Amino acid sequence: MKSWLKLFLIAVLIAPVAQAARIKDVSEVAGVRSNQLVGYGLVVGLAGTGESTPFTDQSFNAMLKNFGIQLPPGTKPKTKNVAAVAVSAELPAFSKQGQKIDITVSSIGSAKSLRGGTLVQTFMKGLDGKVYAVAQGNLIVGGFSAEGADGSSIVGNTPTVGRITNGATVEQEVPSPFGRGDHITFNLFESDFTTAQRMADSINSFLGPNTASAMDSTSVRVRAPRDLSQRVAFLSTVENLEFVPADAAAKIIVNSRTGTIVVGQNVRLRPAAITHGGMTVTINENLQVSQPGAFSGGETVVVPDSGVEVTEEDGRMFHFKPGVTLDDLVRAVNGVGAAPSDLMAILQALKQAGAIDGQLIVI
Repeated sequence: MKSWLKLFLIAVLIAPVAQAARIKDVSEVAGVRSNQLVGYGLVVGLAGTGESTPFTDQSFNAMLKNFGIQLPPGTKPKTKNVAAVAVSAELPAFSKQGQKIDITVSSIGSAKSLRGGTLVQTFMKGLDGKVYAVAQGNLIVGGFSAEGADGSSIVGNTPTVGRITNGATVEQEVPSPFGRGDHITFNLFESDFTTAQRMADSINSFLGPNTASAMDSTSVRVRAPRDLSQRVAFLSTVENLEFVPADAAAKIIVNSRTGTIVVGQNVRLRPAAITHGGMTVTINENLQVSQPGAFSGGETVVVPDSGVEVTEEDGRMFHFKPGVTLDDLVRAVNGVGAAPSDLMAILQALKQAGAIDGQLIVI
């Protein structure tokens, strides 16, 4: 049996048994999320791999003015050791003033490498334009680049992007709606009406009737105490409750680029008959020399002689009865030694014929 079909059969045959899941493993609390921060700054100390662009020069001059240094009019600074960068970070929920977060530094100009550079003090702002963190530190760059005197160069990974662990200090907290109102809302990672209702039923069976209610296929609203300390203890209890989520919708995911096929547990086939054969086309190009007759005054020419041969393999037909699973189809296709592309073609044809109960998604 071919290795790819062995793996496919394992994925189909191992049908997941209904298992309980904790609420915090399938959902998140509404409003408790991270926030994106971004800033613009300068990286200094580069070994000649920086840049000299109008915005880099302007930023460099502005930095010098902040330190009380005024360049003479018309002076153009040499900024080969300086690079303009964009600084980005994720501010986790409930981050407090003084805590540290990781940052990513990316060149936005023509700098060749940020290796060995140091980010100078950079303000990081949120969507509202307020400063929530200040970044500074030495970059760790995984990429490298080198250039020879003859113009030859080599680049490994990405030398124009670096990271600074704990490179930013939180200066302001982001207001959170966690402590507002009389309810906490859980949002499911995968929307499903049955799962939402089962979650609400699980909470009600533990805390009492009418404590939780499913608002739609995604949200479950739960009554919670207003006191923050009690709310934290309440949430700690609720998020660890277990229930059995609904089975996922019947889906077949086909990755046409890698040949990966994933079949959901509930996919079923309707009655169908399938025949699938392979065809091989071989084209041979032979060159023939055409020699003119004696004293004819003609020229010797080369004439192409093309030969086309078509070979069609014997196709086999498979007949499936109602309720047959994809496991049976895969076993049948495996019996004739089909390739992944053959199985993809069969699945697409079955879906077009209405013989698959489920979604066929090709990515």
